[in-house]
Amino acid sequence: MDSSTGRSGITVYAVTATGVTAGVRPLWRDRSFSVFWLSQTLSVAGDSFGIIAVPLLVLHATGSVAQMGLLTGLAGAAMLASGIFAGVLADRLDRRALLIGCDLARMLLYGLIPLVWWTAPQVWLLYVVLPASAAVGMLFRVTYVTVVRNLVDADRITEANGKLHATYALAGIGGPLLAGVVSGLFGPATAVAVNAAGFAASAVGLGFVRLRSTDPAPPAVQGRPWWQLLDGVRFLWRHPVLRALTVLLSLFGFVTLGLTDVLIFYLKHDLGRTDRVVGVVMAIGATGTIIGALVVAAVRRRIGFGAAWIGAHTVYGVAIASLGLARSVPAVAGLVAVYLCCVSIASICSMSLRQEVTPDHLLGRVTSAFWTLHLSLGPVGAAVLAWAAGRFGVPAVTLVAGGACILIALAALGTPIRLPRPERLTVDTT
Repeated sequence: MDSSTGRSGITVYAVTATGVTAGVRPLWRDRSFSVFWLSQTLSVAGDSFGIIAVPLLVLHATGSVAQMGLLTGLAGAAMLASGIFAGVLADRLDRRALLIGCDLARMLLYGLIPLVWWTAPQVWLLYVVLPASAAVGMLFRVTYVTVVRNLVDADRITEANGKLHATYALAGIGGPLLAGVVSGLFGPATAVAVNAAGFAASAVGLGFVRLRSTDPAPPAVQGRPWWQLLDGVRFLWRHPVLRALTVLLSLFGFVTLGLTDVLIFYLKHDLGRTDRVVGVVMAIGATGTIIGALVVAAVRRRIGFGAAWIGAHTVYGVAIASLGLARSVPAVAGLVAVYLCCVSIASICSMSLRQEVTPDHLLGRVTSAFWTLHLSLGPVGAAVLAWAAGRFGVPAVTLVAGGACILIALAALGTPIRLPRPERLTVDTT
């Protein structure tokens, strides 16, 4: 990573490469990265049970897609509220300890669901546990992004993110598949119990990770949390590429946050499939995430950031638009795989760029500000999407949502997102 000082005196960081540097040690031989990699893979394997099991709990207890959408919307709102302070905590506290605390908290919260459900279904509990877990998850998510920067060199961030996402998705293949089987045999509550165990495994693994600082003398975090959050907002706004990404991804969040609920409803209600089939479809779809994560570093290096990001969002818009028209399970699974492949490429590109251009001492607040703004429209969108699916049918909803994604992606052509190497920009962010 190179650094230079602008006219204003601010140090500007720029990355000169996004791929793998010849002759360097493989990332899997780095002890801290490998332990982090393994522990988070176990966590995702468990968490994938919850992604399938919780909507099935609601559907089994109420039969209502609207309640599924409402819960997703409430969870999104809780993440949004948590994001206001998550970045400040990530920049102020010990990041490893914060990750461990988040895992333990989610273990306890999700552990409550099977303990209660095995006695008698209590839907109200989900309205307490899911928003609380989402809020803690947001804190974990923000801190996790900052930790990657503290594990690898700047020119290997995209590679590291790709490897992490690939193995997470690999775990996600077995997770949904087993979640569907476990849910079908023992009930969704048991699958949620596996989710809680995954968080426990992650907490243990993180105890063996050692992080390094990338700022020789980071400024102290000062002021009230609201003002500290504004530090991240100001950085996003003054960086032309990050500003455009934040705005457009907020719009994407509105039309895509509730897609998992809509997909499960489509498979169960419209196509009349079992819980096990839902798990199989999600597992097949996860192969797309693996493919996207494995190729993202090479794709970005070859065609540049702008083409990779815009192209991925355009293709996944087409996949979403086609989803409700597919009447066979293989076709649905294939479209989900295409969608998740493109999501993987686009999200890794944008996350890596933020990690590359943001000073370490500010990365938590920038990440927090980004996720807070990115999710601002999502909860409403999830509720609207689920309601519309029940009212107008899944084909109409996916067609509109997919078309909107394509239009948003094309709008990026008129912004600095289109640049092939935005990480090389020298930007005055004072």
